[in-house]
Amino acid sequence: MPAFHLLGTGAALSDPHRTTTMLAVSDDASPPNTLLVDCGGDVLQRLQACGLSIAPVDGLLVTHAHMDHVSGFPLFMEKIWLDDRERPIPVCGIEPALAQAQRVWDAFEPVHEGWEGIPPIDWRKVRHKRNARVWSEAPWTVTAAPVDHGDTPNVGLRFEHNSTDRVLAYSCDTAPTSSVVHLAQNADVLVHEANGVGDNHSTATGAAEVAAEADVDRLLLVHLPPGDKSDALREARSIFPHTDLGEELGTYSFAA
Repeated sequence: MPAFHLLGTGAALSDPHRTTTMLAVSDDASPPNTLLVDCGGDVLQRLQACGLSIAPVDGLLVTHAHMDHVSGFPLFMEKIWLDDRERPIPVCGIEPALAQAQRVWDAFEPVHEGWEGIPPIDWRKVRHKRNARVWSEAPWTVTAAPVDHGDTPNVGLRFEHNSTDRVLAYSCDTAPTSSVVHLAQNADVLVHEANGVGDNHSTATGAAEVAAEADVDRLLLVHLPPGDKSDALREARSIFPHTDLGEELGTYSFAA
């Protein structure tokens, strides 16, 4: 059955118990498989902390070029190499996100150029448009849409599990936007940021308004800033009652 995992739920600066926002989706079918979203920290350590293995990782999706979403890419590559991966690793994203991942990887070239057997990187460019295809290998169909993160190109993601028709939507970093409403339409779960700082992010109430308009079943708030969030959660629930704060290292069913 499909599940998703909140490997991190914090903003770039958050509480001591939250790291940067990163996600995984998994299916325990035979063979098991996992897709990762972003690597602004030690994404594979967080994956293992959720009880999942490194070997079934089928691909990494990178949403945008900010440090808290891509800076851990060289460590990700080192770890899959040390885990004896031989097959290529697909890395999917819009051009600016892939270019940033390439830059941080190249910065360590004096280190990794001598590594024998490092897995080839299969760079897969995603178009920066609505309904852009990101992944179409069983059991997942993943599409992307542009979101509103100021001058930084960014995408939200929609994960459809082919055999169950369950849907997870992820806003990534964005102000409230109709693009996420469209992306998340009738999803079982919407994972939406609630950083609440500046014009390029969303408040918890803004996320709740998007969830209500998209007619999703459940809303989980991530990319959370430091401090007490009880007032923000209460306000969000007044708009969309099925709202919760994302749990660090939480594992969730796609079913609401």
